[in-house]
Amino acid sequence: MPDYTRNHYVPEWYQYRFLPNDRKEKKFYYLDLNPETIFLEERSYRRNALLRWGPKRCFYESDLYRTKFGGWESTEIEEKFFGKIDSSGRSAIAYFATFQHPSAKAEAFHALLLYMSTQKLRTPKGFAYLSHLTKLSDKNLVLFKMQELQQIFCALWTECIWSIADASNSETKFIVSDHPVTVYNKGCFPASQWCRGFKDPDIWLFGTHTLFPLSLDKLLILTNLSWIRNPYENPLKSRPNPNLFRDTIFNFMQIQTGRMLSDVEVNEINFIIKKRAYRYIAAAKKEWLYPEEKISTYHWDKLGNGYLLMPDPRSVSFSSEIVIGYNNNRADRFDEYGRKPWQSGYNDKKQHDIEWYTTHAFQGEFARVFGPKRRGQSFENCRLDEAEDNPDYHTYHLSLESEFKQKLPSKYRKRNKKKGNQK
Repeated sequence: MPDYTRNHYVPEWYQYRFLPNDRKEKKFYYLDLNPETIFLEERSYRRNALLRWGPKRCFYESDLYRTKFGGWESTEIEEKFFGKIDSSGRSAIAYFATFQHPSAKAEAFHALLLYMSTQKLRTPKGFAYLSHLTKLSDKNLVLFKMQELQQIFCALWTECIWSIADASNSETKFIVSDHPVTVYNKGCFPASQWCRGFKDPDIWLFGTHTLFPLSLDKLLILTNLSWIRNPYENPLKSRPNPNLFRDTIFNFMQIQTGRMLSDVEVNEINFIIKKRAYRYIAAAKKEWLYPEEKISTYHWDKLGNGYLLMPDPRSVSFSSEIVIGYNNNRADRFDEYGRKPWQSGYNDKKQHDIEWYTTHAFQGEFARVFGPKRRGQSFENCRLDEAEDNPDYHTYHLSLESEFKQKLPSKYRKRNKKKGNQK
């Protein structure tokens, strides 16, 4: 029978995706980043930080989702609300972990978005954030508000460029944290006001990436389109049209696949996951819990030389408007940031012109740094992008950096760097 008192804020089925199939003993190395100190009458001791536990004992709290009113108690949130979301989310994660173009399964996309959005809210860190956001201290009210706001992140994530990165060639694999939907912004280092305690950088900030490990080997990275088009902008500036609850459009063809991560890159990503965890992380191997021992820098904005989570801009089309026709002869139109014709900023010419220059400059910069081999491939013109540009196309991309950077305002000619303590 299901145990509705042991509430896993990171579901057991999800945890199992980070344990090798060929391992007989299905246990993690489970690390407490802030182990408690127990005070007794004559002495005190600190609990063991590292434990060897299976998914059943990891990432849960007793009665976390139980609601109580007087003498009445209910486990319906765990049974019915999360039960349904977890069921469809499980299938969706499996689909995207093995995603290949030209597949386009809309139900999996919607299920994954809803799962990720609720997963970000259902953890102890997410609870604390939601309580702060809604100014509610009563657990029952926070739980009800979570159901009301379950799609809070979905519209903005829909408008991101999606990249599925692969760690199959790396000895190190992805770890699990107590807050699996992780956000990273190069301008928001861990000790900054944006990241203290339960806080995370807002997803509507220009330079915010959302990371979500799908399995031992697969990682989903969501990047704001505005940041790809203009990575020379202040990463703490708000992206165009940051409104949360609205209709929007997703393009499966823009999903980037084929990026193979090095061992160093996987450790840098695990370092981010660890630094943004609330208290606990887990891994199939002990050494994966200490990525800081295998990376060359702790500087937040220098991980991967500043390119770690960026999709390949050469595989991102520069579109400006989407027109949709319906069976009832009705039509709808959006610009690239989800604005409709009657909304402020729709097809903003000034913004469009700046992004035209910055996009091409960044494509040239990427070609110079990474060479002709693409770091991600999208699906355009009924085919997958070539994994490597031919010599002529590479030469063309190399010419773009100098050609377009000189046309930019001076503030955009260098990548924005934040000063101060970056640890």
